[in-house]
Amino acid sequence: MKKNTSPRSVAFIAGLLAAVLSTLIIAIASRDILISVINFAVVLGICYLVFNYLLQEFVYNKIKLIYKSIYRFKTHNPKELKALDKNINDPIETVSKEVLAWMLENSKEIDQLQKQENFRREFLGNVSHELKTPIQSIQGYIHTLLDGALEDKKVNRLFLTKASKSTERLIELVDELTSISELEGDKSPLDIELFDLVKLTEEVLEMVENLAKDKNVAIHFKKQNAKIVIVEADKSKIRQVLVNLVVNAIKYGKSGGQILIGYYDMDKNILTEISDDGEGIAEEHLPRLFERFYRTDSGRSRDQGGSGLGLAIVKHIIEAHKQTINVRSTLGVGSTFGFTLKKG
Repeated sequence: MKKNTSPRSVAFIAGLLAAVLSTLIIAIASRDILISVINFAVVLGICYLVFNYLLQEFVYNKIKLIYKSIYRFKTHNPKELKALDKNINDPIETVSKEVLAWMLENSKEIDQLQKQENFRREFLGNVSHELKTPIQSIQGYIHTLLDGALEDKKVNRLFLTKASKSTERLIELVDELTSISELEGDKSPLDIELFDLVKLTEEVLEMVENLAKDKNVAIHFKKQNAKIVIVEADKSKIRQVLVNLVVNAIKYGKSGGQILIGYYDMDKNILTEISDDGEGIAEEHLPRLFERFYRTDSGRSRDQGGSGLGLAIVKHIIEAHKQTINVRSTLGVGSTFGFTLKKG
């Protein structure tokens, strides 16, 4: 059947075939040309009317009804629904296209649902593990104290201090999960203002000064940096971004190394880069580095005290500003994290 063939055309073709076949049979049997011609005309007319009626009532109208149901599911506009009968010349072809489009759309949706299910399963597993670790530590310390260590002055304060640190880690984890939830749900609106990014970075460096000294890491601004860099963003959230990135650079940079901070004018935006000279990150880890709880080395990361949520929060904050964050790294050389902000 050709594209856009109407029910009448189909009925005529079917009637013609029936008429030709019956006429040949009668012509061979009676050898009367007049009877054969009359038979041809009568059979063609009757078959055309019957086939056309059957196609209209039991095929095309049913398919139109199916397509209307499909369209009613996709749109709630009654005017468009009433116009369907006038606009559809070939409902079979139209329904075929709709079904094919539906299959492709649902195939993508199923793939997406499977990815989301895998992510949900992995996320719940990670959350359970991260919560279980400090809880088990606290439980262990408390049980040890209850079993008699509470009376030992040399042990009780030590165990209470360790339990307190585990509690702090638990609170930090819950706070970070709450922060991500708020950022994803737009429950934490941005408080946009103009501020000096250089000054804010200096404040952050003062906050992490002791951590840098313990690791013997020197932090410097690049020489070509401007003294004042004005950006338009949420100051408190960008402070959180800087703290996360600088602390990570200190933790994973080499002892006795250095961190460089640079600002670059990108026309309408300012690019901030924070570079360390640590071990670097393998290329296969880079695409997933900003995922929640993703660790390139889980044991080492936990020893450093990270929750695995810091970079995920950083990514959400920068994307909430409609800006971008990226990372480049070379094993044995170091890593550079860069993010953009709107120029003020």
